[in-house]
Amino acid sequence: MKRDDFSNSLRRACAIAALAILQTVAAPAFPAGWRIDPGRTTIGFGIDATGFPRTEGRFRRFDGSISVDFAHPDRSKVAFHVQSQSVDVGSASFSDYLRSAAFLDSAAHPSIDFVSTSVEKINDHAVRVTGDLTLLGVTKPIAVEVAVEREESGGQPRLGFRAETKIDRLEFGMNSGYPLVSREVDLRIASAAEAI
Repeated sequence: MKRDDFSNSLRRACAIAALAILQTVAAPAFPAGWRIDPGRTTIGFGIDATGFPRTEGRFRRFDGSISVDFAHPDRSKVAFHVQSQSVDVGSASFSDYLRSAAFLDSAAHPSIDFVSTSVEKINDHAVRVTGDLTLLGVTKPIAVEVAVEREESGGQPRLGFRAETKIDRLEFGMNSGYPLVSREVDLRIASAAEAI
């Protein structure tokens, strides 16, 4: 259950990476500047623990910036910052526990950060974003494959994306509950971005 907290932050970071990828896959006709639509963005996670039901949660507050070069995807960049104290697992007391020094340590590490290092186009509907994820003061490289959809709403171009990945929480020093609590955290990201 403690690992659920950890997975929330990691998934948030992956979500950022996924956003960058989706935008990179978009057609050259799409603009370079994009704004994440918070109302259509969900960063979710899930983790298993022996003797407990699967824990599901999400992060509620985040911000990020995206710069996309459609002709040269490798020049695209994304940065994302998640407020660790915004973790929500549906229980006020449990969410508070995840914010404690035992897990996210939100007082000492208020931000979970992701900064891309490369963006690679896989095909017209998917990209791979690689970058550095910093959690609990530990920075590790992660890579996420993202499915991309191009849309138009009221004549305005939009991008939608979905991504799923797994993160090893032990690599970031979050060892609480192991091995009763799984070391793997499932991360799911769904989001949309609009042109600016």
